[in-house]
Amino acid sequence: MKGQRGLGCGALLVALAVARSGGGEADQVRETADPLAALVQGLATGRLQVIDLTQSLSDRTPVIQLPPPFADTPGFEKHLISNFDEQGPAWYWNWFRVGEHVGTHFDAPCHWITGKDQPCVDGLEARQFIGPAAVIDVTAEVRLDPNFVATRETILAWERQHGRVPPGAWVILRTGWGARAADAEAFMNPGADGTPRYPGFGKDSAEFLTQERDVLGVGTEAIGTDAAAGAAADPPFPNHAIMHGAGRFGLTQLANVDRLPAAGAVVIAAPLKIERGSGSPVRAIALVPTR
Repeated sequence: MKGQRGLGCGALLVALAVARSGGGEADQVRETADPLAALVQGLATGRLQVIDLTQSLSDRTPVIQLPPPFADTPGFEKHLISNFDEQGPAWYWNWFRVGEHVGTHFDAPCHWITGKDQPCVDGLEARQFIGPAAVIDVTAEVRLDPNFVATRETILAWERQHGRVPPGAWVILRTGWGARAADAEAFMNPGADGTPRYPGFGKDSAEFLTQERDVLGVGTEAIGTDAAAGAAADPPFPNHAIMHGAGRFGLTQLANVDRLPAAGAVVIAAPLKIERGSGSPVRAIALVPTR
């Protein structure tokens, strides 16, 4: 239900403490009078590490290309205003133009037709941008098949090792695809017929995560949350259709996913508060307990 997913500060600290200590320190976190102080102390002492999950935005950032007659999004453009010159002798600044779904970005429910009556980014509660991460390593599968599609069994296999996907989780596929982000051709990975090939979620996994697990949403290192093969699925792009229709979110073009543990991290991915925005570039980060 809206407003019930995602973590507040106290719950975030408890989740990190449990991951770090196996539960004993969680009692101390619950009892502390100042959970923010505990968070600051964890960062200061290095007991919590901050991992940047964001690809840099530039005019080289890969952008999804739709077939005619559909309209494409613009990529990222940066334009100089002044650089310690006659236009502004004491300051440097720029203006930029970018589509909502460019680079490391957040997909709101209203992005897809199935979620058109669901909230856009400005209608979401801020706590909904924070959640524990369930990171599913499918790098071996992707090496064999770049069109790999995550299924219900993919998630159940992870659960057999790490326990049930927690409520309010970001379920993230670790594919190794982020290493391609600086090369648009390699990132889109077209086959001989020009059709892109990249991994992602599918109908089976989206139905499972929305109907049987109460997740915040899903994340990938590729250009979209759906595998490229989703373009020919029924419905087309089934993860988008099912996930957003259920009021859940998407994160794409994530970086440094290989630095996250399978379980125990907390991801924070806050979009710009664009009025009726269907999504937004984000600076996604993860808090990871050191062991």
